[in-house]
Amino acid sequence: MLEKVIELVLPPLISGAELIGIFVVTVSVIRAFIHYLVVLLGIKGKHYAVKFELANGMATGLEFKMAAEILKTVQVRNLQELMVLGAIILLRALLSFMIHIEMRNGPHEEEFPEEAAEKKE
Repeated sequence: MLEKVIELVLPPLISGAELIGIFVVTVSVIRAFIHYLVVLLGIKGKHYAVKFELANGMATGLEFKMAAEILKTVQVRNLQELMVLGAIILLRALLSFMIHIEMRNGPHEEEFPEEAAEKKE
C-alpha cells in the first residue's frame, strides 16, 4: 500500500523540485545579466554585486536539484542506479561547495574597485 502511494506521489515531487531548481537558476542568470548591463553602461551610477548575485542563485538552484536527487534515492531498485545517483549528488555537492567558497570571497574588490580604493584610504 505504501509503495503504491510513493510510486504515485514521488515522481511529481521530483519533477517539481527539478523544475524549481531550473527556474531559480534561469531567473538568477537573467537578473544577473540585466544588472551586469546596468553596471556596464553606468546607468544612474548603480552598483550591483553581479558575481555574488549569480553565485547565490546558482547555489539555491543546485540545492533544489540536490533535493530532487535525494528524493530519487527512494526509487532506487539496484546498486547501479544507486551508484549513478551517488555520483550525481557528489558532483552537485562539490559544485555547491565551490560556489559557496566563491560567495565567501565576496564582491568586495572585484565588483567595486573604486569603492575598495576609497575604503583603503
